[in-house]
Amino acid sequence: MNRIITAHVRTRAAVANAIARRVAGPRDRGDVPGWVLVTIMTAGLVTALWAIAGPQLGDLFSDAISDVKGP
Repeated sequence: MNRIITAHVRTRAAVANAIARRVAGPRDRGDVPGWVLVTIMTAGLVTALWAIAGPQLGDLFSDAISDVKGP
C-alpha cells in the first residue's frame, strides 16, 4: 500500500510539473543582438552630437547656471 501511495505522489508531482512547464511556455531570453545594436547606435549618436555641438552645449549650460540666483 505504501508503494502505491508513493507512486501516486510521484506521478502527481510529475504531471503537475509538466503542466506548469507547458503553461509557462518556452523561456524567452529576448533579442540580445537587437539590444546590443540599439545600445551601440545610441552611443554613436550621442558621441557624434557631442563632437558637433559640445562647445555650444557647454556654453548653454554655463549661461543657465550663471543665471540661477540663490536665496
